[in-house]
Amino acid sequence: MNRGTHSNGDFEYRDGRRAEERLLEELSRVQRLVVLTGAGMSTESGLPDFRSPDGLWRKYRPEELATVEALFERPLLFYAFYRSRLELLDRAAPNAGHRALAQLEKEGRLRCIVTQNVDGLHTAAGSRRVLEIHGSLRKAHCHTCGRPHSPELLKRPVTSLSGIPRCPCGGPVRPGIVLFGELLPQEALAAAVEAVQECDALLVVGTSLAVYPAASLPQLARDRGARLWILNLEPTPYDAVADLVVRGKAAEVLGKLARERDSFF
Repeated sequence: MNRGTHSNGDFEYRDGRRAEERLLEELSRVQRLVVLTGAGMSTESGLPDFRSPDGLWRKYRPEELATVEALFERPLLFYAFYRSRLELLDRAAPNAGHRALAQLEKEGRLRCIVTQNVDGLHTAAGSRRVLEIHGSLRKAHCHTCGRPHSPELLKRPVTSLSGIPRCPCGGPVRPGIVLFGELLPQEALAAAVEAVQECDALLVVGTSLAVYPAASLPQLARDRGARLWILNLEPTPYDAVADLVVRGKAAEVLGKLARERDSFF
């Protein structure tokens, strides 16, 4: 489909099977693919989307818990919240979508995955080149000195201020994720920008492209002349300029493509 030719695009919006087939055709030819993933990639592994009405954010606004202020001003709630997230993570496993992307990397077609997710499921599926631009729940560090600690410390119930996990320096041990108001890891972000600048195509999976700076990567890909493919349940701001839009769940679509084309995967 040519950029700006949306008579074909309209057909692919209506006919889900045709869109999936077209995506597989494109993936079978791409040489330098970059994939950007969001929460929709993880929901099929049993991890809730915190921004959905049924997600873990439903009782609190993100700004109330996932902040440095909450760490110091509401620590019991902060640690209870992240303990619940870690408990969910212990029960989660990579899905067919994660495994399909790992296979693409093994075949040399996928250069890297840029993910907004903090669950580590891409790595668990076997992907090696994963840029976690929002950090990882599978890591922990001291908020004061930055010393790394085991995330197992964060699985212990914190029922009083004396139970807050602390570093030998005295600082609180916290999840290795980017809290609201903090800067993203600049090394990972720079690597993501470089990868998109050099890719043939960017595949966006399971993200509404509402959170920056990740949401700017599709525009960067387009500016560099790369193809843009979107696999998401809901519309995104880039649907109108994408070369291909597939409405569907990541695991279902990628898993289906893998089963239908075993010779490729």
